[in-house]
Amino acid sequence: MPESIIRSGAHVVTLINVFTVDPENQQRLVELWQRATEEVMRHLPGFVSANVHRSFDGTKVVNYAQWESQEAFAAMLQSPEARPYLTELSELGTPAPVLCEVVSVHHV
Repeated sequence: MPESIIRSGAHVVTLINVFTVDPENQQRLVELWQRATEEVMRHLPGFVSANVHRSFDGTKVVNYAQWESQEAFAAMLQSPEARPYLTELSELGTPAPVLCEVVSVHHV
């Protein structure tokens, strides 16, 4: 699986999706994202990478994913294989998705 491309001009679409979740559901949501990615997302056309993060306070799960294009991302949303996972994820937490492009990267 390719690694995330975090650089300006990389020509990928980045999804930053912050789920607000009850702390007792945080780990379930993390595991569901991992399963969805392994079983479905990474096999769909245009998938580049996915990273799942969880907040220390238990109230957030962040998915940082990349797709080759907005069209590939839109196709994933309509995919019959992905839709059950997306529905279940939304039942465990409240998503706040944003599609982005990398504008700049700064290092030490």
